[in-house]
Amino acid sequence: MTPPPTAAPALPAPVAGTPGPARDPGTGRRTHPATGGALVLVGMLLVALNLRAAVTSLGALLDEVRDGLGLSGTTAGLVTTLPTIAFAGLGALTPWLVRRVAPARVLVIAMLALAAGQLLRVLTDSTWVFLLTSALALAGIAVANILLPMLVKQHFPHRTGLVTGAYTMALTAGTTVAAASAVPIAHAFGSWRAGLGIWAAMAAVAVLPWVPLALRARAAARRATTPTAAVAPPTRVRPARTRLGWAMAVYFGAQSLSGYAIMGWLAQLFRDAGFHSETAGLLLAGVTALGVPIALLMPTLAGRLATLRPLVLGLTAASALAYLGLALAPHDGALLWVTLLAIGQGAFPMILTTIGLRARTAEGTVALSAFAQSTGYVIAALGPLLVGILYEATGGWTAPVGFLLAALAVQTTAGLVIARPRYVEDE
Repeated sequence: MTPPPTAAPALPAPVAGTPGPARDPGTGRRTHPATGGALVLVGMLLVALNLRAAVTSLGALLDEVRDGLGLSGTTAGLVTTLPTIAFAGLGALTPWLVRRVAPARVLVIAMLALAAGQLLRVLTDSTWVFLLTSALALAGIAVANILLPMLVKQHFPHRTGLVTGAYTMALTAGTTVAAASAVPIAHAFGSWRAGLGIWAAMAAVAVLPWVPLALRARAAARRATTPTAAVAPPTRVRPARTRLGWAMAVYFGAQSLSGYAIMGWLAQLFRDAGFHSETAGLLLAGVTALGVPIALLMPTLAGRLATLRPLVLGLTAASALAYLGLALAPHDGALLWVTLLAIGQGAFPMILTTIGLRARTAEGTVALSAFAQSTGYVIAALGPLLVGILYEATGGWTAPVGFLLAALAVQTTAGLVIARPRYVEDE
C-alpha cells in the first residue's frame, strides 16, 4: 500500500492487509465495515464477476453465432477483436467521467449498459445491431475495468492487496464459469441466444449495491455546493508524461497480449500436438481454473513486498519455461506447461495491484489505470492476430512461440522499471 499524500516518498508502503477504514462514496467519510464498506466490497465483487462473461461466453458460442446470424469470416474476426478495441478506446474516457460524476453513479450506468447490451444483442437477427449492442455491453466493461483499481484505493487504502486479490479472483471465476457453461446452457435451451443472454441477469444484479451508494454520492454532491462543504478540485495527473506511466502501459499490454494469444490459440496448439478437441479445450480451461487461487495470492504478495523484482522475474521464468515446453514437447509435458502458464498469467492480477501501489491518490490511480489499460489493450490486440499470421505462414508453432518469448522479454524489461516503489504523481 502507498502512504497517505502527506508522507515522504522514501517511506515504505504499509503492509497490505493492515486494517483500514472504507470511505463513503462522494463524502470521503469513514464507514463502518459492516455497512458502507461491506456494500462497496460486495458491489465490486459483483462487478468483477461480469467483466469477462460477455466476452468468453461469445467466444465459446462463436460458431453457433456465426451460423445463426450468417456472419462472414471478416465480421467474425471483428467480433473477436471488438473487446480490445472497446477496452482501449472507451476506457480512456473514464477519468473524464469520474471528474464529473461520482464513481458509484458511473458504475450504475456501466452495469446497466452491460445488461442492456447483452440482452439486446440476443434479440436481433441483424449483424450490425448485434455488433452495436455488443459494443454497448463492452463499453460498460471498459469503464468498470478502469474504475475498480481506483475504488480499491479510495475505499480500502490499507487493504490494496487483499481486496484486489478478491475482485481479481471474482473476475477469473466469472471468466471460467461463462466459458464453461455457455455451451451447455445454449444446448439446454436449444439456442445460442440463451447461452449469451443469461449473463444479462448477472449484470443487472451487479447494479443493485451501487444504487444506494450512487444516491448517497448524489446527496453528498448537493451538500458540496455550499461554501462550507466546498473542496478544491483534484489535481490532474497525466501518466502519459511519465516514465512510470509508459512502463505500466507496456507491462499491462505485453501480459495481455500473451493472455489473449493463449486464450485464442492454445487449444489449437494442443490439437496439433495430437490431443482430442475436447481434451485440448479442457487443457485451455485448466489455465484459467488454476488462475483463480493465483489471482487471490498474487496481489497480497505484491502488496507485502518492498520491491516487485522477485515477482516480475519469477513470473517471467514460469512463462518462459512454459513457452519452451510448448515448442519442444507440447504433448508429453502438457499438464506441466498448463500449470506454468497459469503461474505466468499471474502477471495480470499483479499489474492490477501495482496500479494502486504506484499512485498516491484516487485521482492518480484512475488516471494511471486508464492510461495503462487503454494503451495496453491496443498492444494486446496484436497478440492473437500476429500469432495467427505466423502460424499460417509457417505451418507450425516455433515462430509463434518465438514471438511470445520476444513479447515476454519486453514485458520483463518494463516490469523491472515498475518494480521499485515510486509514484506517478511525483513524476
